[in-house]
Amino acid sequence: MTYTTTQLDALKRALGSGERRVTFGDKTVEYRSVEELQAAIRTVEAELARNAGESPTRQIRVTTSKGF
Repeated sequence: MTYTTTQLDALKRALGSGERRVTFGDKTVEYRSVEELQAAIRTVEAELARNAGESPTRQIRVTTSKGF
């Protein structure tokens, strides 16, 4: 599915205001939880980055210990 920045903005506005219901034009989606809304935001951001030819940012964290 192709997403738009307008849809991403609507998702972020809903998250910022504490809403779980988002309207895109004539369609309304109600998310069950904040985590589900955040997952939708990540999905749209990744798709927009992919369409723009960018690769998603990845982090690698390394932790070490001497075992004492």
